[in-house]
Amino acid sequence: MALIRLEAQKQYCATSSLVIGYALCSSLLSLINKLAITKFNYPGLLTALQYLTSAAGVWILGKLGFLRHDPFTLETAKEFMPAALVFYLAIFTNTNLLRHANVDTFIVFRSLTPLLVAIADTAFRKQPRPSKLTFLSLVIILGGAVGYVATDDGFTLTAYSWAIAYLVTITTEMVYIKHIVTNLGLNTWGFVLYNNLLSLMMAPLFWVLTGEYADVFAALGFSSGADLLEPVAFSAVSLSCVFGLLISFFGFAARKAISATAFTVTGVVNKFLTVAINVSQSLEGFSISSQSLEELGLLLKREFKQMDSKNDINTVMDEEKGIFGKLSGL
Repeated sequence: MALIRLEAQKQYCATSSLVIGYALCSSLLSLINKLAITKFNYPGLLTALQYLTSAAGVWILGKLGFLRHDPFTLETAKEFMPAALVFYLAIFTNTNLLRHANVDTFIVFRSLTPLLVAIADTAFRKQPRPSKLTFLSLVIILGGAVGYVATDDGFTLTAYSWAIAYLVTITTEMVYIKHIVTNLGLNTWGFVLYNNLLSLMMAPLFWVLTGEYADVFAALGFSSGADLLEPVAFSAVSLSCVFGLLISFFGFAARKAISATAFTVTGVVNKFLTVAINVSQSLEGFSISSQSLEELGLLLKREFKQMDSKNDINTVMDEEKGIFGKLSGL
């Protein structure tokens, strides 16, 4: 009996560590990406550099023996491609939203995802429907978001078009990738490699579709690339690439360990730190009240989730044990 309790405690600590790691990376990456896209106004190229860093980082660290990842095969790549496409669209719309709107608008729309994911998870993955109290807390989050939008002085059609596109893609991504990580059978670093390498392969298509390649070539021709290598821009982009690798690992590991809805709520709750850093510059008056209303809903959501959950946490994969010792090599 004591051995069972010890194993349960180890599993709880491992899962908690993964969730906390994801939360910290996600909250900081929102601000880092906003700085990066402000100083380096090429969202497609920025995300491609992040994918390149993550894919190359996994491959190099694997060769050096710091981690183990599944080999890249064409058959597995075909199975994973739809998930990579949805992920790419989510990151693409996310980056363009940050390009055209402030961080607070991004957080507000991100806060709508738990309700949509809970509904989609029940409808498509046949997961238990939320309890009445849980559903009420999600509606409170929705009310806070609506209040923010109604009082947003910086409203623009372009920003909110990207916000709606992001909302649709991130909801789809949360549910579909949970399905993939549950059924495909790769280890965590394998998911990181496949996801980022396939996303990197798709990047040139979106450069052409959006016309961004012309802007990049124009910048290279006009200033011989000096603007692209400006120290602040270079530092912000480099930092975003490092955090891109970290959030890739923690994100996939956490997706394995908890439900899609719990993962989505974690992704929203961690934005408290983002708001705390950003609030003095952006939120005033009723907008603060709306943000607080959202935060109240999120706190209720977490409490009700603990009260009526029937063990959302799954077993953490064996290869993730002791991973934090290996991460010190990063």
